[in-house]
Amino acid sequence: MRLSTKGRYAVMAMTDLALHGESRAVSLAEIATRQEISLSYLEQLFARLRRQGLVRSVRGPGGGYRLAATAAATPVAAIVRAVDEPIRATRCTVASAKGCMQSGQKCLTHDLWEALSAEIDSFLARVSLEDVAKGRLRTGFDHTEAA
Repeated sequence: MRLSTKGRYAVMAMTDLALHGESRAVSLAEIATRQEISLSYLEQLFARLRRQGLVRSVRGPGGGYRLAATAAATPVAAIVRAVDEPIRATRCTVASAKGCMQSGQKCLTHDLWEALSAEIDSFLARVSLEDVAKGRLRTGFDHTEAA
């Protein structure tokens, strides 16, 4: 199980935007430099984030991107989903009724990994972009009280 580069980079870029975009639009070039992410890769990610309504673009001089909602109202799970990266611990295809084994059966531990995937998704849904930006996870974040 792993979070893809798309998901990790999208969360990094959105956290940067939350930190630097409170009073102005932030260019992708600025984010690319600070976070050491390819500008062309960020452009692809932000196109998806914009389509999902998580960011809005600002045209013209001083243009760039702004968060569409507050950082507190933006769950990390929404960012990961926006770049089409569900976090799954199973080998099975999400929409498939078939299991991951060659015979089509589910493996013996399928339900365990499926439950873990649900827990990860639930946790990321309770963590806001603001929590990440303010380092709350590092300083004793209580995920049961977030949201």
